[in-house]
Amino acid sequence: MALPPPSPECASIYNSISMKNFIFITLLLALAACSKSNAPQTSSTASAAPSKAPDAVQLKLQEYGGSSATNCGRLDVHAPEAQAKGAADCALQASKAKHPFYISYDMPGMVVGVAGNADGKLLTARSEGGGVSSGTCPSELRLASSGRVTCFSPGDMGSMGAGHTAIPQGMPNPHALPKPK
Repeated sequence: MALPPPSPECASIYNSISMKNFIFITLLLALAACSKSNAPQTSSTASAAPSKAPDAVQLKLQEYGGSSATNCGRLDVHAPEAQAKGAADCALQASKAKHPFYISYDMPGMVVGVAGNADGKLLTARSEGGGVSSGTCPSELRLASSGRVTCFSPGDMGSMGAGHTAIPQGMPNPHALPKPK
C-alpha cells in the first residue's frame, strides 16, 4: 500500500525544520573554525599546552619575543611529560633556529619563563608575589633535569638584577623539583 503524498502544509513544516537545522549546524561549524588560534606553532604537541590569560610575565615574554614569536606554551609544574616535552622541544628548536619564541611555567608561588628574540638573544622573566623581575639570561638555553627549559645554571636560578637573588632564602629551587610521573 502506497502512502499518500504529504499535504503542502506538512511539506512546508518539514522544509522549515530542515532549513533551521542546516543553519544551526552551519553556525556551529563556523564558530568552531573561528575559535582556533592563528598563532604559529613549531610543534604540534606544543599546541596541546593549556593556555591561561596572559599575566605580567607572559606579557613581558611576548614583548621580548616580538610579534612573530612562537608561543611554545605556558605549563603547570605538574603538566604531563609528553606535553612538557613538546613545549620544551618547541623552545629549543626555535632558539637553535634563532626564531623568536617564549615559554613559561606556573610553579608554586611563582611564574617563570624564557623568551628568545629574532637576534637570538635570550631573556627571562619571573613573578613572585606580584612583582616581575626580568633581564638577560645568564647562560645558554638548556633542558633542566625537571624537563623544563631554563637559561640558568644547574642548581641555581642565578641573579635577575643587581642585588636580587632569584630564589628567596628557604625556598627550594623550582627547577630542581621532581617531575611527577
